[in-house]
Amino acid sequence: MTDPALQPPGPVVVTGANGYIASWLVKGLLERGFNVHATVRDLRDPEKTNHLGAVARGCPGTLSLFRADLLDPAGFDRAMADSTLVFHTASPLIVRNVEDPKRDLVEPATQGTMHVLDAVNRTPSVRRVVLTSSIVAIYGDAADLGDIRDDRFNESHWNTTSNARHQPYSYSKTLAERLAWEIASKQERWDLVVVNPGLVLGPGLSPHTKAEGVLVMRDFGNGYYRFGVPDLEFAVVDVRDVAEAHMRAGMWPHASGRHILVAESRTLMEIGAVLRSRFGDVFPFPRRTVSSTAALMLASRRGIPQSVAKRNLGYPLRFDSSRANDALGMNFRPPEESIVDHFRQLLDDGLVKPMARR
Repeated sequence: MTDPALQPPGPVVVTGANGYIASWLVKGLLERGFNVHATVRDLRDPEKTNHLGAVARGCPGTLSLFRADLLDPAGFDRAMADSTLVFHTASPLIVRNVEDPKRDLVEPATQGTMHVLDAVNRTPSVRRVVLTSSIVAIYGDAADLGDIRDDRFNESHWNTTSNARHQPYSYSKTLAERLAWEIASKQERWDLVVVNPGLVLGPGLSPHTKAEGVLVMRDFGNGYYRFGVPDLEFAVVDVRDVAEAHMRAGMWPHASGRHILVAESRTLMEIGAVLRSRFGDVFPFPRRTVSSTAALMLASRRGIPQSVAKRNLGYPLRFDSSRANDALGMNFRPPEESIVDHFRQLLDDGLVKPMARR
């Protein structure tokens, strides 16, 4: 499909620009010649900024870094000056061992969204905001699929089963997206477009990312699943495709609404089989699916409540991503490509090592 995107005048803002998805977004924007205003929480931390400087070298676009904190009401004003397009990707991502759901997830996600969009309302040049939401704003647990009339989740569905005690990360993403739509509805100058990616896999641009997909892949390499994996299914999408979808959502004139970004679903056992077929037996990849009892024990060891595990173990997970295909022209990479490229990158960065070298 021909790319109808046009470069908007003025800079483009990316919040949380050092993140796993956002780093690829920044790279793509710079390669297309955009002038990017990238916000990070700590400009003095080289782990947060060095890789952004590296991707900017040799690109036709320019990169400017700004300090901004989600909890600072005026923290995004400087970065947003004269911009026409804002990508709000910044949000806390803590799925395991959440200590204080309200403090660590709900407040930064919702207040951060409010502060960014308040800054948008104070910046008369902004015409569009792209929000990085998630499929967890569409569903809470895989068991929810049995409660809808469709055979798969689509953009009309909302997560109604998560709360601050059950799936707090999913709850925070749901509240943040609902708040964004509410704020957008109260004005007419700028429009809101939302992307809802699944479990994001694929190579990262920084070895320091703590995204959930990275942690999942490291679990395969470090032997956590050597005795078997739980019967869990994940809706997979490649990080490079997610970045591309963001750019199309931001620049394609008729983009609107929500967009599920999912290639296909894969079980942990299927992911392990892909890794074994490509990287052999020098890693302790799983060969079986463990019993429900063992899976519940594994969940508890990871700080995942058994109530969550019970509503996801053994349940299928299906999504309709046709809207992203039709409206944004997306053609997603197969999960196998994302899995292999991701693990190869972890190898290159020394984050996983073959058993023979241990």
